[in-house]
Amino acid sequence: MNPQAKLIFTISLLLGTAITISSNHWIMAWAGLEINTLAILPLISKSHHPRAIEAATKYFLVQATASTLLLFSSMTNAWYTGQWDITQLTHPVSCLILTSAIAMKLGLVPFHFWFPEVLQGAPLTTGLLLATVMKFPPITLFFLTSHSLNPTLLTCMAILSAALGGWMGLNQTQIRKILAFSSIAHLGWMTIIISFDPKLTLLNFYIYSLMTAATFLALNSIKALKLTTLMTTWTKTPSLNAMLFLTLLSLAGLPPLTGFLPKWLIIQELTKQSMAPAATVISLLSLLGLFFYLRLAYCTTITLPPHTTNHMKQWHTNKPTHITIAILTTLSTMLLPISPLIYPLS
Repeated sequence: MNPQAKLIFTISLLLGTAITISSNHWIMAWAGLEINTLAILPLISKSHHPRAIEAATKYFLVQATASTLLLFSSMTNAWYTGQWDITQLTHPVSCLILTSAIAMKLGLVPFHFWFPEVLQGAPLTTGLLLATVMKFPPITLFFLTSHSLNPTLLTCMAILSAALGGWMGLNQTQIRKILAFSSIAHLGWMTIIISFDPKLTLLNFYIYSLMTAATFLALNSIKALKLTTLMTTWTKTPSLNAMLFLTLLSLAGLPPLTGFLPKWLIIQELTKQSMAPAATVISLLSLLGLFFYLRLAYCTTITLPPHTTNHMKQWHTNKPTHITIAILTTLSTMLLPISPLIYPLS
């Protein structure tokens, strides 16, 4: 792709995100979301592969439908209450339609079917944008309207997302699809707490984005798209593979690592809100995700493939690991000890 075109699309992405997260009026928020959608489409379809074109088409149709629902929700609220302010969403029908629209934007269950397919068709760098940057504006709208939304509905959607995200990722061999289902499961954790402590949702999103960025950039560096490819990359960059192993365990939420922090705080807050059964269920469902993260981590560090077919060993590269990956992987594994400082800042 032409560098000037790529620069324009990247600036448009940042502009759309900035407009949505800083707006008070529904029309401005909607305009920002539309700019975002139009800017990411060429980045998804830039390889001109049929799968990439299909992914871009699916993404466009789903996002256009979600934007229409969001606009309809705000217009219904304005019709009944005379308010266009985002924080003044009070009409129950509008709240229900908005929940559906944002769930569709994010890829929450039951509107999750498009996300794995789109991520599979996009390049790894665009997949990183889809899994992190493109989710920030809808999460912000969730944050601003969290006091108006139905907590029971959100809890049901969150538990279903954690269940399906973990269960459907078990049998995958494509790394991008595994990360897509991982994203759906993480969204379940963000959604379950948003009615009770919206700041925890944002903290969870920030830490998830950090770990996902580290994972995607590391995979992009070693050019791994399938589990079979991942098994033979240890000869190429052993140190990067070791850090990728720790980042994947952090994404799983294992205790000594950064990924445990949001899960710990969310379980604590749910227990305070007398929602111990929901906390227990979502904690048990995260074990499904732990299984495929351990599978990925095992494939990352394996030095001898567990079958007799000959694999072409990759040449060890002396190319230094990019400083961004080094910083992100370090933050993805070592932030837990300073959690008393992080939580008040959020």
